[in-house]
Amino acid sequence: MRPLPLIIILLILDHVAFNGSRIAVSLFAIHLKSSALTVGTLMATYAVLPALLSVATGRWIDRVGLQRPMLIGSTGLLLGILLPFAWPALPVLYATSVLVGSSFMLVNLAAYHAVGELSSDDDRPVNFSYVALGFATSGFIAPMITGLSIDHLGYRLAFLVLGLFALMSLLALLVERLPTPPRHPEAGSTARGPVWGLLREPAVRRLFITMAVLTLGWDIYTFAIPVYGAQTGLSASQIGVVMGSFSAASFAIRLAMPFISSRVRPWTLLGVSLLTAGSSFVAIPFAPGVGTLMALMFVLGLGLGAPQPIVLTLLHQMAPAGRGGELLGLRTTLINTGQTVMPLVFGALGAVLGMAPLFFAMAVAMWAAGAATRIGTARTRSVES
Repeated sequence: MRPLPLIIILLILDHVAFNGSRIAVSLFAIHLKSSALTVGTLMATYAVLPALLSVATGRWIDRVGLQRPMLIGSTGLLLGILLPFAWPALPVLYATSVLVGSSFMLVNLAAYHAVGELSSDDDRPVNFSYVALGFATSGFIAPMITGLSIDHLGYRLAFLVLGLFALMSLLALLVERLPTPPRHPEAGSTARGPVWGLLREPAVRRLFITMAVLTLGWDIYTFAIPVYGAQTGLSASQIGVVMGSFSAASFAIRLAMPFISSRVRPWTLLGVSLLTAGSSFVAIPFAPGVGTLMALMFVLGLGLGAPQPIVLTLLHQMAPAGRGGELLGLRTTLINTGQTVMPLVFGALGAVLGMAPLFFAMAVAMWAAGAATRIGTARTRSVES
């Protein structure tokens, strides 16, 4: 099989396992009568080790390539997801969150870096669009399978079903060896300077701020929608359908990204996406039923689904030679630091104020970031002129 399709298939399998586990862990914790704060704590533990280790992991991937990190990551995913099947208790969910989160970090960093390194400047946006399509596919499959498995098989067997996806990825890696991107043994050495020096470039800083807001939007969606749906009386299957609508929109917009990216400036696209997502967030508390909520999730999926290929392309283009994995690691560190802290904040606020204030605050943040992207658009045009 050609390298890019194989990498995308592996990402789909591992992301179904990862994303499904986040939903299953949240709903299982709610089933065990846990508070919103406990659910937020569980979601935060997914990001603890990635927040601490992503930069070092990115440097390691720069040196060793793709195969070993993908093997270790898929194995860790399988073991972490099977833990609640073997021991279905709340303390075990914390171990699952840590192991699954850190294992998927390995898979994610290695695959992103490989796609960037194996692509030319001309086809890199299209290739990252295909990767994003893969994530949209898995994002659609995961909540549907998770919700249906919980409703029809129970929580223990739902984790077993999700573990099968990680097992398929692991078996594929054992059967067919992945290609080796160009390696940079000198990457990560002290001669190349501290990692935070990568943020000295204003364009890189703007991109990281934009990524932080977009990631926060994904976190609010992933954390708050299952909790909000459960609080409003939706079943696990209905929550899965609602979240599937989001993923269907992400798939649709990413399918169109090769066409859109060739006609719309990157920063303009990021600004429109942020404004669209913010408008959906502010309307969620007023949704009268499942149908309306599905429609809002579809709009939200369009807003949050479009930026990923553009962000990854810009990030790879901005990375110094031999430090692509390191810059991706820095991105993952900043994202997961937010994912460690913010679910705790979301859980605490949700327990006290409910979900609506979280949606309103996220809308304001999205709109502010969308307005700020005009700076990037204006500076890009001034450079081109």
